[in-house]
Formats: sequence, structure tokens, C-alpha cells
Amino acid sequence: MRQRQVIELSEIKRQEEICARIFERVTADGQRPLALVDTYGCQQNEADSEKLRGYLAEMGYGFTQDEFQADVIVVNTCAVREHAEMRVLGNVGALNHSKKARPGQIVAVCGCMVQQQHMAEKIKKSYPVVDLVFGPHELWRFPELLERVQTRHKRVFATEKSDGAVAEGIPLKRDGTVKAWLSVMYGCNNFCTYCIVPYVRGRERSRLPEDILAEARSLVAAGYKDITLLGQNVNSYGKDLACGVDFADLIRMVNDIPGDFRIRFMTSHPKDATEKLFRTMAACEKCCHQLHLPVQSGSDRILKAMNRSYDSEKYLRQVALARQYMPDLVLTTDIIVGFPGETEEDFEATLKLCETVRYDAMFTFIYSKRVGTPAASMPDPYTREEKQRHFDALTELSNRISGEKHAEYEGKTLRVLIDGETGREEYNLSSRTDGGRLVHLKGDPALIGTFADVTITASNTWALYGEIRNSEFGIRN
Repeated sequence: MRQRQVIELSEIKRQEEICARIFERVTADGQRPLALVDTYGCQQNEADSEKLRGYLAEMGYGFTQDEFQADVIVVNTCAVREHAEMRVLGNVGALNHSKKARPGQIVAVCGCMVQQQHMAEKIKKSYPVVDLVFGPHELWRFPELLERVQTRHKRVFATEKSDGAVAEGIPLKRDGTVKAWLSVMYGCNNFCTYCIVPYVRGRERSRLPEDILAEARSLVAAGYKDITLLGQNVNSYGKDLACGVDFADLIRMVNDIPGDFRIRFMTSHPKDATEKLFRTMAACEKCCHQLHLPVQSGSDRILKAMNRSYDSEKYLRQVALARQYMPDLVLTTDIIVGFPGETEEDFEATLKLCETVRYDAMFTFIYSKRVGTPAASMPDPYTREEKQRHFDALTELSNRISGEKHAEYEGKTLRVLIDGETGREEYNLSSRTDGGRLVHLKGDPALIGTFADVTITASNTWALYGEIRNSEFGIRN
């Protein structure tokens, strides 16, 4: 087993000292500088951006969404699909305008995209607007890297290859006060042939249970009501710790924290989803009966080519077992259309599996070639038009099933967590069911952050609509 790497607390303390130095320098004129953190990609990137904002707040920065007001701009990137990379590069290139207006502005690009050497080189050669580039493994020393740019006035690139480490004690600044991400592990050992994540995020490494529980307790004490446990493959949690705690055990430990809150998690890999996990989800009253279980394809031939380590029969057995323990389970999935060599027969197998499972929602994508992955060199004789036709057919199926499943909620009364405002007049509040279904409501914004009983009055493919029957505050409309 590869030795688990840990960043010493003394190193994090040194970063805090650098934050203090930057604070003195950037606030010396009595003005508070501003920073903008722009995030692309998955929930783990969102969690990383909370650390970036935490460090920036320690350095004395306030926050803005206007690039023309920002003294520091940090673009936290995704590498999962080409479209996301193209969006990032287009938006980074456009920062020439804000930098001309604010010549002292510092632009940093970080995250998974720049951990790919060819992308780091592209930025170095073609995007002089960028002052600082660093990968996910260097996030813990962001203050050090930023100070180097500020004091030496030279571009800094920190994208060395790494298996990754665990760093505790980094300050966090979360966006909201109702829902929170809680990372329980980092990296991935699965090496699906289409996926770049193991190459840019490193090997699986779990946080210690006591560190996770301490953070969870602080979230509950701060009033957070919806806590999502995060990892590239949460079902592998604890395998590198040898402490006798697996992911199901961790759920139970978080569930035992006093308070009225929900537990969610993502993402689960089907090869590691066990009966113990389903049994624990059913037994723990705070754990939502919601499972995101990416199948990626219904074709056994394609699943083998993807290196997914399960076949459609095993997957369907897992779904049946999960629903046996949780009849009200809300099940979602990811599916890739157009994997190299996918035939009409392979795609029909995917449609058949989806009809059998009847997911509450499907997140569907056309295969995106990732440089450095095995799938990138596989023969791929099918045209983009053929793949688009399959994608459209799968989307149509997904929308139909989602609409049918949402219609089944009409007339039912459900407990929801009211989590924000929509900006609309008729249904001004947004909320989520235990299963993560979006419910639009009309009510007093003072209800945000509270649970309420809601009767579902209408639905469509993407959302439910309801009326508040009673809430913690007794406020309705």
C-alpha cells in the first residue's frame, strides 16, 4: 500500500504567517482589496474554492463578482470535458480587458485543467495575462505562491506531478449558511479509461475520521442543515487508513452528531457500493435516501472497455438491493454517450437499462477525448452526428421518465429544506426534498434555512411546485 502523505501542521502555520504578511501589505493604505474566485466543474472544485476564499479572507481580501473591481482573480478549473476547458480559456483570455483597466491585477489559474502539462504549457505560451498557475496538489500553499508573484513580480508555475497529500487546518470561507460540502477523501484509484481525474487529482487518500467529525460538528453548531460528504469515490473511504472505519461507518458516526440536519454524499462507484452501505443509509435517520450511482453505459462490452469493474447484471442487482432497503430511494446517474467504438447495439443496451432502472434524473454527456487517457487512442469510427443522435434519444428518455416520476409527487406532502430565493415573483423560494428534488415555493424569505412540510401541487420535468403547510417558524406565505 502506498504511504499516505500528510502536510504537517507546521507548514499550514507557515502559510498563515504568510497570510498575515500579505494582510499588512495589501491593507497598509487603509483600503480593503477585493478578490474574485471563479469556479468550474464538480463539487470537489467548489470545496477547493472555499479554501481559496478562506486563505484570501485571511490575507485581508473582500470579495466581488466584478472582474474590473478585483485585485486578485483566481480561476479554479475543471478537466473532465473539453467544453469546460474551452470555456475557461475563453474567459481567461477576456481578462486582458480588466487587467488593462487595473494594471496591478493578479490573475491565477488553478485546479485540474492546469495539472495537465500540455494545458499548463499552453497558458504559459499563449496567455500572458496569467501570473500564477498551480494544480490541486499545491492549493495548500496558495499564500506562498501568491506572495511570490506579489513580491518578485514574475510569473509562477507550480504544476509538478504528485500523488497528492492530505492537508488539515486550511481556513474555509463557505458561500452559504444552509448547505455545506465536507470533503472526506481526495483522489481516485480507479483509472476508468476515459477519465483524467486520477492523473490530475492523485491517488486516493482519506481524511482521519476524527478530523471529519470535528468539521461536521462545527458545521452543525454553525447552523448548517444539509451536509454533503465528498470524494471522487466515497465508497473507498478508509482503505488507506487501516483504522477499521469504512464509509458506512463514517455515515453512522456523522449521523450520531446531535442536531436536525441532513447527510448526503457523492460520488459512489458501483464496484464498491455494498449492502452494508445501503443498510446504513436506511438505518440512519439523517442520511438522505438519495444515491448518485454512475452507470456510464448499459453495454457490458463498453463497460469493460471503460474499465468500470462491473457489468450491467451486477449494477441492476445493486439497484434492486438499494431499493429493497429504501423503497423511497431517489436514484440518479451519469451516462457517457459515444464512447469510442460504441455501436447501435451498445447504445440500445443503455436505453434498455435506463428503462429498467427508471432514474429520477440522468446526467448525460457525449464522450470527450482526454489527452493521456487510454480511451484517447482507441479506434473511434463513429461521427459526431451519430453520437449526437444517440445523445438526443437518451435525453428524450431521461426527460420523459423524470417528468413521469415528478408527476407521482403531486398531491403528496413532503418535508423540505428551504435553501434560497429564486428571484421570481410567483415562486420566490427554492427548496429540496430528502431525495434532493427541487421544489419551488412561495413564502417569506425568513424561512430560508428551515424545514417545512409542503404539499406538491404541480410538476414538470425539472422541478416540483408546492404550498407550505407548516414550518419551524409557523410562517406560510
